[in-house]
Amino acid sequence: MEKEDLKVLNKGEEEEMELQGYCLCRWRLALVGLGVLCTGGFLLLLLYWMPEWCVKSTCTRTTARDAEVVLLRSTDEFRRWFLARVRVMLAPGSNPFHSLDTQTTSPSSPSSPSFTLLRNIPYIRYFTFHSTKYYWNDEVQNFEVLNGLEDLQISCSTLHSEHSAGLTRNQQEYRRLFFGVNEIAVKVPSVFKLLIKEVLNPFYIFQLFSVILWSADEYYYYAVAIVFMSVISIATSLYTIKKQYVMLHDMVAAHSIVRVSVCRANNDIEEILSTDLVPGDVMIIPSNGTIMPCDAVLVSGTCIVNESMLTGESVPVTKTNLPNPVPGERGEEADSAYNTEDHKRHTLFCGTNVIQTRFYTGELVKAVVVRTGFSTAKGQLVRSILYPKPTDFKLYRDAYLFLLCLVAVAGIGFVYSIVLSIMNNVPAKTIIIESLDIITITVPPALPAAMTAGIVYAQRRLKRIGIFCISPQRINICGQINLEDGLDLWGVQRVENGSFHLSEENAYKENLVKSQFVACMATCHSLTKIEGQLSGDPLDLKMFEATGWILEEATEEETSLHNRIMPTVVRPPKQLLPPEPAVSQEQDMVPYEIGIVRQFPFSSALQRMSVVARLLGEKRMDAYTKGAPEVVASLCKKETVPENFAEVLEGYTKQGFRVIALAHRRLESKLTWHKVQNISRDHIETNMEFLGLIIMQNKLKAETPGVLLDLHQANIRTVMVTGDNMLTAISVARDCGMIPPQDTVIIADALPPHDGQAAKITWRYADKPMNISLEDVCHVDEPKTQELYHFAMNGKSFAVIAEHFPDMLQKLVLHGTVFARMAPDQKTQLIEALQGVDYFVGMCGDGANDCGALKRAHGGISLSELEASVASPFTSRTPNISCVPSLIREGRAALITSFCVFKFMALYSIIQYISVTLLYSILSNLGDFQFLFIDIAIILLIVFTMSLNPAWKELVSRRPPSGLISGPLLFSVLTQILICLGFQTITFLWVRQQPWYTNSCILTKIFSEHMNMSDLNDTEVDDHNIQNFENTSLFYVSSFQYLIVAIVFSKGKPFRQPSYKNWPFVLSALSLYFFLLFIMFHPVETIDEFLEIVCVPFEWRLKLLLIIVVNAAVSVVVEGVIDLRAYKCLSWLCCSRKMPKARYMHLAQELSVDPDWPPKPTTTTEAKPRPENGSTYQIMINS
Repeated sequence: MEKEDLKVLNKGEEEEMELQGYCLCRWRLALVGLGVLCTGGFLLLLLYWMPEWCVKSTCTRTTARDAEVVLLRSTDEFRRWFLARVRVMLAPGSNPFHSLDTQTTSPSSPSSPSFTLLRNIPYIRYFTFHSTKYYWNDEVQNFEVLNGLEDLQISCSTLHSEHSAGLTRNQQEYRRLFFGVNEIAVKVPSVFKLLIKEVLNPFYIFQLFSVILWSADEYYYYAVAIVFMSVISIATSLYTIKKQYVMLHDMVAAHSIVRVSVCRANNDIEEILSTDLVPGDVMIIPSNGTIMPCDAVLVSGTCIVNESMLTGESVPVTKTNLPNPVPGERGEEADSAYNTEDHKRHTLFCGTNVIQTRFYTGELVKAVVVRTGFSTAKGQLVRSILYPKPTDFKLYRDAYLFLLCLVAVAGIGFVYSIVLSIMNNVPAKTIIIESLDIITITVPPALPAAMTAGIVYAQRRLKRIGIFCISPQRINICGQINLEDGLDLWGVQRVENGSFHLSEENAYKENLVKSQFVACMATCHSLTKIEGQLSGDPLDLKMFEATGWILEEATEEETSLHNRIMPTVVRPPKQLLPPEPAVSQEQDMVPYEIGIVRQFPFSSALQRMSVVARLLGEKRMDAYTKGAPEVVASLCKKETVPENFAEVLEGYTKQGFRVIALAHRRLESKLTWHKVQNISRDHIETNMEFLGLIIMQNKLKAETPGVLLDLHQANIRTVMVTGDNMLTAISVARDCGMIPPQDTVIIADALPPHDGQAAKITWRYADKPMNISLEDVCHVDEPKTQELYHFAMNGKSFAVIAEHFPDMLQKLVLHGTVFARMAPDQKTQLIEALQGVDYFVGMCGDGANDCGALKRAHGGISLSELEASVASPFTSRTPNISCVPSLIREGRAALITSFCVFKFMALYSIIQYISVTLLYSILSNLGDFQFLFIDIAIILLIVFTMSLNPAWKELVSRRPPSGLISGPLLFSVLTQILICLGFQTITFLWVRQQPWYTNSCILTKIFSEHMNMSDLNDTEVDDHNIQNFENTSLFYVSSFQYLIVAIVFSKGKPFRQPSYKNWPFVLSALSLYFFLLFIMFHPVETIDEFLEIVCVPFEWRLKLLLIIVVNAAVSVVVEGVIDLRAYKCLSWLCCSRKMPKARYMHLAQELSVDPDWPPKPTTTTEAKPRPENGSTYQIMINS
């Protein structure tokens, strides 16, 4: 039953979860209630922390269909548990898209997968988890999410024909039962709720337990101090959390409720609140723009949208209406089902700003609502902020293991103190208090605050240099870089009669002004004017500016010359037009200008964009296309493409130029304005005439080579992921030093299976720069140059290799340096492939096409001018890659700071533990104010100042350890523990050997027999036997030990600046040293009474100083030796082991002894399918 009823939600998605159904059980609930009473509420706390235990102890297992409570478990590496209550909803139907009456515009066809939610029962079961509703679907026997109109999987033509008329009020209200109110509700919890949630944290419960214990032991001052610190900590935490909720609420609520106009099924237009919108509603986009309250697909008109909130890219985007192909038409758009990802150029996303709309002859700009509330793009982003995934899993797992070790040590002390107390006939109450006290000493209460200090300081330093962070835990190691460089127009090369002209520097010439080539440059773009300024894609801007033409957004008065309204008109400046004699008035009245009738926006998948334009006065229209040369050439008539096209293109791309091809086609006169509005781009982009090439020069930004050199010297791999041509990308990679001149580049061309042939990869070697001799090229197979090769591939090859050669992909990413023509989802797949071989991956991108990859990477940096881009964990104000080394340096400094603080806190606990354990042997302890002085004056001051060391000024090849459980780190902690134990034991035993100790010995004996003695030898005897020579000696030595280990562990170079540059830390340490030496050699009665220390002879003070100095010297020397030798020993151990930990190291080891790797030139690798769904391959040499 267990296996059968284990359901999987969101299969294959990021939020994939396992689901088990449970029913409440009364007798189990009664038993748990009894247990809660018996444990004083502790069992209730335990069940609150452990949802799995809570459900399994109060419920019995049942089927998912009949469940009252569902237990969810994430399938990621964190395997977190959640619980949710199943609720019941009454509705007149079981599917939001079912017809309620004959007027419905959304009939569910038999072919579409519809939700038949408990067909014969008038109620519907659902549960809410992380702001998403999951409904029970009887057909698939599982809970599913209702996203919106996409669930119907309708084609574009069906969306136009059946969903563009609007809904009736009844239909709207019925759908709202399922989809809920259209708002992204970020509820700001009350302070009381936040307080309860914060206080129930296991850490604060442990502190409460400690405070009760200390109060029982009459350590009131220390208990009050800890309560005071906890209150400040909780108040600060509550303020921060509340502030974040309020900020997020304000950001979301700013434009979430607006008034919108919707079309009703009876052609009426009604104004409603945006919160009432449901999928299927047809909303009218106002001409003056709006903030979108939902995701909607344009069915008529055009919009200019600023999507910076989603992508981090502030360049306005043109959104066109969804194509409406005639049924039976050929082409990919004709029969494709609508979805927001494939049709994002036609979709207006929630939260984006519609700047202006364009409409034709009185037609309204309409959009069909696709998704609402948390299902929208903005809703998903808000959910990712509200419910983030845990990060730094390994570091925190190691921290918990470390704490468990401390708890184990505390357990030993616990048993020791009980045994010792029983042997000395100590009362039972004292035994319980003192043995539990050992546990509170060993687990440091200030540990969580101390651990986050380093990250908080690093975040502040990053903010100062213009790098903003929305996920502080992500301040980590970056290993991969994405380059986006500036472009300049280098020249043009036109084609006439099927052959190339000589290249020309620009197209700003009188003789070219009326050519189709210049007309294509002037019209084929998505530029628009916003507040008088030309705005759009930088490449389009460069191309348009090179023509010298003028772009005008036509007003209604100016359009009287045209048959239809043309939203954009372009014309050359008067000085460029050849002087023409005014033959007649009519000719004089018709200026030379071109109106853009329809745009087919640039598509990453198609690698091109097209426009339909009409020259003023002409009846026939023209189509212009620009895009990747190989793609554009394939759309042109063969006779118009020059024979030497491939050689000319290769010549430019090898030199590192970015090449764009232009094409033109004169459209048939039967194509009217109305037909053009509904025609598919496949009809337009065919039988074109090749016009020529635009050559753009990739300007490497000045800082790029220097940054890449820094990363290379630090042994950090850099990889180029680009949408550019592959040869261009290889050339740029060579220019910026990513690929050294002597290294070989192996291009992998993969072909998918076709005509019964298996998928195959053809390997070819890219040409080397001219200054490299032939001998260097021929020696690739020699062992010494075995690793000096780089793989390059394009997006199509990457997709084929990922699907048909999965085991080959891991080998390729190990040396893959150039990935060209990569689609956005392929960039994400590449990040996953690199992470799959255990790389820590950082990515630097412009935020436009890189959102998925930036989120997926361990450290994603968006190069956006916007201060808070939600597309990636980090956002840099500086639009170049110089921020990458800064982030890595700060990340490493924060990591080392976390290790230093953790080591120090562990030693602090152990030092105090040793002192208390030694004092327990004589039935003594540290005094209340001694604890207070150590914890407040020494520990807190040192912890929060030792974290202030800034990052080291340059990157080094050595990397910090990735986890706390590493050889050198553990060895360092253990040696320091032994040193501290040794010197405290020496002090404890040596003080008892002193000739003047006799009286103190008698005092201790008397104290142990008669608890009520008050004065002897000028030493006050208190109830807890605090004031004795052992206590005083150990207090002095341990106080200095805290400072010694703080200095020893506060590491500087190579990851942080030296400690002497951290003046708050130096000042704190020196002040404490001075104070301790002062009270040691110049006793002040008030201070002695306050700290409960006794007066000891001067010679003993000198001996204590000697112990402290020797302790410091030994600690410094041992730590220095560990630093010098441990790294070398660890390297030797790693080299001597057969199997390295990281998968990429293991792969590199395997490939170094593989005689067939790297593949030789002119060889082909074929996929050979295996029965067990794996893939193998066979390398063949072409004859």
